Amino acid sequence: MARIGLYKSDVKKARDALISQGVNPSVDAVRVALGNTGSKTTIHKYLKELEEEDGGARGKRSSISEALQDLVERLATRLEDEAQEQIAAARATSDTTAAEQAALLLAAQNDNAQQRSRVLELETALQEQGAALAASHSEHQRESTMRQVAEQQVADLQQRLAENEAYRLSLEEKHQHARQALEHYRQSVKEQREADVRRHELQVQQVQAELRLAQQAVAVKQDETTRLNQEGAKLVSELSHTKQNLYEQLTQVRKLEQKIDSLQSLQVHASDTERQLASKVAEVELLTEQLNNANDQMAPIKAQVRELELLLAQANAKAQAQEQIGEQLHAYLDKIAATSPIPEARK
Repeated sequence: MARIGLYKSDVKKARDALISQGVNPSVDAVRVALGNTGSKTTIHKYLKELEEEDGGARGKRSSISEALQDLVERLATRLEDEAQEQIAAARATSDTTAAEQAALLLAAQNDNAQQRSRVLELETALQEQGAALAASHSEHQRESTMRQVAEQQVADLQQRLAENEAYRLSLEEKHQHARQALEHYRQSVKEQREADVRRHELQVQQVQAELRLAQQAVAVKQDETTRLNQEGAKLVSELSHTKQNLYEQLTQVRKLEQKIDSLQSLQVHASDTERQLASKVAEVELLTEQLNNANDQMAPIKAQVRELELLLAQANAKAQAQEQIGEQLHAYLDKIAATSPIPEARK
């Protein structure tokens, strides 16, 4: 039988396309070109009509086409008969299978009823297990809340401990800097004082040497003055010259006295430096005392942190035990669900 919608124009287009490609437009070729649709008898009929319309160009082949058409029609009839026989056999098999399926369906319905009762029992057990699981979950949440609170307290104490540790390190650093500054200051003061003492001693030695020289010169001049007084008026000019030299020596003595005064001021400055050094030492001792107080304050905080860490470890152990109980309960429920054909019954 021809497919619905197969027209003569479709066969003509397929035939013309095959001819343009150099292919013989046989019934099979045209049917393939049409997408393996349509009855070969209908296609053959349309091809024959198209050949008659085309004229005598294909007159010699018309008799052959008619013979082939008859052969194709007989083959088509035979194929159709065989197909009908196969369809009848398939229908008989289908009826037998349907009867078997109906019997299986009835058995499945009976089994389904039994499974429903079992499902009710399992649902009751599941509800009881769910209630127990909810209680366990509530306990687990309470333990989790307590653990979070403990963790927060530990975190706060650890933060305070870190702040105290930072303050202690800062005090230690200040103490170290103060010690270094004090040591440096002591060393510099000591070096300055030793240099001042050495310079003072050197200046005193120089002054003493110059004083001895001046005294010697004065003694010499005094001897010369005595001798000049004995000599009389002839040595007046020399006496005047000697007086001028004596004045210069006295001027030098006054300069040396000024240097001695400056050395005394240096001694006063050294005394001030020693007082500043004592103040620095007192400041270092105060910082040391503050550092010891900070360490004493940190001791109870560290003990409290250790206690909270112990409580946190206990809470974690208890939470792990609760989680293990929950996992075992879930495994038990999964095992019950795996052994029960609940999904098939619900389908």
